[in-house]
Amino acid sequence: MRSNLLLHFRPPAVKEKTLAFTLSWGLGGMAATLVILQMATGMLLKFIYVPTPVEAYASVQTIVTQVPFGRLVRNLHHWCANLLVVVLMLHMLRVFFTGAFHGPRRFNWVIGLALFAMMLAANLSGYLLPYDQLAYWAVTVCSAMIGYAPGIGGGLLDVLGGGNALGPRTLTFFYAMHTTVIPLLMAGLMGFHFWRIRKAGGLVVPRKPSEAVDEAPNRVPTFPNLLLREVSTALMVTASVLAISIFFDAALSAPANPGLSPNPVRAPWYFAGLQELLLHLHPAVAVSVIPLIAGIFLTGIPYLTYPRTTEGIWFASARGRAQSLRAALAAMVLTPALIGFDALVVKTAPWAAGMSPMVRDGVLPLVLFSFLTGGGVMTMRRRWKATTNETVQAVLVVMVTVLIVLTVVGVFFRGPSMRLTWPL
Repeated sequence: MRSNLLLHFRPPAVKEKTLAFTLSWGLGGMAATLVILQMATGMLLKFIYVPTPVEAYASVQTIVTQVPFGRLVRNLHHWCANLLVVVLMLHMLRVFFTGAFHGPRRFNWVIGLALFAMMLAANLSGYLLPYDQLAYWAVTVCSAMIGYAPGIGGGLLDVLGGGNALGPRTLTFFYAMHTTVIPLLMAGLMGFHFWRIRKAGGLVVPRKPSEAVDEAPNRVPTFPNLLLREVSTALMVTASVLAISIFFDAALSAPANPGLSPNPVRAPWYFAGLQELLLHLHPAVAVSVIPLIAGIFLTGIPYLTYPRTTEGIWFASARGRAQSLRAALAAMVLTPALIGFDALVVKTAPWAAGMSPMVRDGVLPLVLFSFLTGGGVMTMRRRWKATTNETVQAVLVVMVTVLIVLTVVGVFFRGPSMRLTWPL
């Protein structure tokens, strides 16, 4: 087959079974498309934007009201950033639930986690740039979260350039990170990520639990079989985000006023779950212990000892699907119940008033979490004879479900002074 530039990014031939849209749902290609759109629109916005507290807001207004198609470009940049959070999360879940983290793909899972973390950093650093009330106070909340990290919180705030208050240094630092450092790192990691996928032989071949791994799958030419599918997916994503950007504007509130905070002060929605945790747990636990445990667990998933590979098998097995459903339902019920119990009982009960905040909001929740998690794992292993694959899968399902519930509560069920309320 004749070589060309495109085949440096894709192999000359791919496994025929991996072309099925329902295997990957095109999520990796969607994420890459959104990143490209973000970088392209970001470069256009840089021609007008001025990264100083005095001129930042005015330059965004100029983009929106005076520059031809400026409002559309800003909307595209905004919605690509938000959609990328969802698409990357779904992409990582798809990789996990199809067992595409075993064998030669183990380190690529870690690279994917790093890309997801960088994407969140890119979104947070870009969130401040309009320098309006919404952005200023949302980033102030996130900076406060960083400051809670024991021992290193103050130093991290100094690195961010603002200490306890946002200012010119913070805006300059965020602008440099958002427009230069993070994009370069992401571009390099994305290239490495794609190369690792190709080195591992492409996508995993879908199979049933009873089927063995196909060592010699049938292959078809990349062009036109794969390339046309990827181009079609990219065009579909571009058309969708363009339609959203035409009808829904990116928010722009009043200019930032450090002396007047809105009520309530909310973090960006993708950090709302962490903000919700801060309302229930000791800051050191919510910002340091739990994210550290989650990070170690997620990074270590590919390197655990598994009795057998589950590459290409959705949810590892039929029993794995049933156990994941049980885990999701349990987390959906227990998480709101614990939120309500903490807000309506623990925070108001006389017996809790005299307790140390570290014990009440740190030690006791960790003991309860360990008891529930350990009990759930033991039940799965003994009663339902769950394998390591199925157990790890159920734990991850619980983590994701809890995060979703916390995010929904933080975004829709928190009113003035962050009190629980019904959404309007």
